[in-house]
Amino acid sequence: MKRHSSPSLQFLGAAGTVTGSRYLLEADGRRVLIDCGLFQGYKQLRDRNRAAFPVPPETIDTVLLTHAHFDHSGYIPALVRNGFRGEVICTPATAELCSLLLPDSGHLQEEEARYAKRKGYSAPALRAKVFGQRLGSADFLALMRDTVSNRLSDIELTAFVTACAGDRLDKEETVALTKAMLAVGERIDWGSGAVLDKHCGGGLPGNRTTPIVFAIVAAAGHRIPKTSSLAITSPAGTADAMEVMAPVALDLDTMRRVVEREGGCIVWGGNVRLSPADDVLIRIERPLDFDSDGQLVASVLSNKAAAGSTHVLIDIPIGPTAKVRSSAAAAFLEARLLATAQALGLNLSMLRTDGLQPVGYGIGPALEAEDVLSVLRKDAAAPCDLRSRALDLAGALLDAAPGAAPGSGRAIACMLLDSGAALRKFLAVCEAQGGFAEPGVAPHTRPVLANRTGQIQAIDNRQLAKVAKVAGAPRGATAGVVSRVRIGDGIHAGEPLFHVHSQSPGELEYAFEYASVHPDIFEVAVTQ
Repeated sequence: MKRHSSPSLQFLGAAGTVTGSRYLLEADGRRVLIDCGLFQGYKQLRDRNRAAFPVPPETIDTVLLTHAHFDHSGYIPALVRNGFRGEVICTPATAELCSLLLPDSGHLQEEEARYAKRKGYSAPALRAKVFGQRLGSADFLALMRDTVSNRLSDIELTAFVTACAGDRLDKEETVALTKAMLAVGERIDWGSGAVLDKHCGGGLPGNRTTPIVFAIVAAAGHRIPKTSSLAITSPAGTADAMEVMAPVALDLDTMRRVVEREGGCIVWGGNVRLSPADDVLIRIERPLDFDSDGQLVASVLSNKAAAGSTHVLIDIPIGPTAKVRSSAAAAFLEARLLATAQALGLNLSMLRTDGLQPVGYGIGPALEAEDVLSVLRKDAAAPCDLRSRALDLAGALLDAAPGAAPGSGRAIACMLLDSGAALRKFLAVCEAQGGFAEPGVAPHTRPVLANRTGQIQAIDNRQLAKVAKVAGAPRGATAGVVSRVRIGDGIHAGEPLFHVHSQSPGELEYAFEYASVHPDIFEVAVTQ
């Protein structure tokens, strides 16, 4: 231990509160703790009594007690238990009172610890994760119980999400977190037989394949009760796009009736509380705007298992500005998904797709819904890339169904789409969920023009999605971006790269300004 040569004083308690008096004085190579009190009062304060002491207790030479009140002396039993072997200095009267009070203090701390363990209070686990320690199944279960019981503040939840970001959850922790999220929510049992589902790894603007895949698979006679999330870091989630066409905030009984009648549904998972912990964490993650493989896996697969799915297809777009940026990153994510799915008993398939550029024309709830309907309606102007990708994914999911003839899925999907069966099923499901509506149109639009002539070399998915969010998506259902320009296309200076759609002039101007200071969202190479 490094000793301080000059005196220093640290406030280890009674700072920002009037309880838990603890002051650490260091001088001449000695550590003296002035008072050693318990935190009392609100639960957030009492939880600090179970946290690791800020300095190793065995390095403290002396405890100096000013008086015997619990908030000045009550932590001494825990300090001794954790390694303190120094002297305690106090007045005779304080010593006499402490001989009566401290046994009670130790007993009360033991009782509270047992109660916290029994009820799953999670403050020690949260602090352990913040400081980089691995957590076990019981720790994650306690954290998720406290999350759904509103025992954790937004600050504590933010600390948890941050501590788990990046690669800070290993494989075993990811499985444990997923199981914990599943354990604190509802779980649907659809009875015997396969239940199919599909999810996209995200990070690609547009790419609203899920409603099309859903319609095809449901038209093929398979059960596909689709629970989807609202947007987390994107301009639209599946539930956002679906909500402009039909109600998605169904309760569990209504969801069951729709599935029994039509074989499937597309609903917002938050309203049926299948994974309520995930809903809370998503609310925290949204303004932070960052992702974690472990949290992504736990979020996706806890929802799939809770919804009663048995066979799940994951679409993994790969590109330098997509959520998954390389083949190596995709392999890591696939391994984590597969290990977690096996632990849950899910049959999992994965399909890597091109993540270099947006899919479809629209980016934003209503604009993406327009693309979905144009593909289902077989409009001549429908985005070909969205149709092709939806057919690839629907084919892969049909191939994954029990009893399917290998390799036959895409042809079946194409037949169901071209015959109009997929459109009819989609509209029937919308009616069963409360009625179909055509997507609305934003009142304000403005083009963003190319500043040079040349060929499109690259598209920054993240920056383009940011423009759509600044324009108001997904909060504004009709806001977003429309772009028909693709990599390899030629462009002339003054031609539109994309159009911004907004519900107010202010948001339109704000999005246009953002695009203006990011002129390389579309990389244009000058051609000879």
